[in-house]
Amino acid sequence: MSEKNVLFATEDQIEDSEQLVEVDTSLFLVFVAGGLRFGASADYVVEIITDHSITKIPNVPSYIRGIINLRGQLVPIIDMCLRLGKPVDEENLVIVLDIEGTMIGILVNRVDQMIPVPVESILPMPANSQEKMVTGMCTLPDSNDTMLVLDCPLLIHD
Repeated sequence: MSEKNVLFATEDQIEDSEQLVEVDTSLFLVFVAGGLRFGASADYVVEIITDHSITKIPNVPSYIRGIINLRGQLVPIIDMCLRLGKPVDEENLVIVLDIEGTMIGILVNRVDQMIPVPVESILPMPANSQEKMVTGMCTLPDSNDTMLVLDCPLLIHD
């Protein structure tokens, strides 16, 4: 509303013109693994564990580091660096995810933040992309960092 019109506007008209347009957003937990910044939908995130003891198990793919006992439930742990074909980096945290009723943990370098991301800002991955675990990417609000959207169901279906 222009300044000239504000002089003659009613209080209701001023409030209506100042209302923000609602933007459809999704909440993502942003983390770093293998030098890449990923986002996992908050719908899947159960908790973040900093103190963990992984028990190795035989005859599993190399990216499965083992299992942890989480309050009596055995949770397999996937090393995100190995799963993505990146060199193993120093992992410090386990993010526990609940995917279709299956609990898994992903070993990551660090967790940055939980952030709302406008849905329309998430772009599909290029057709020639080699990243199989990623469904999209976007520039994070408040920074110029790119976040890759992790395809969490693919962690248990691939």
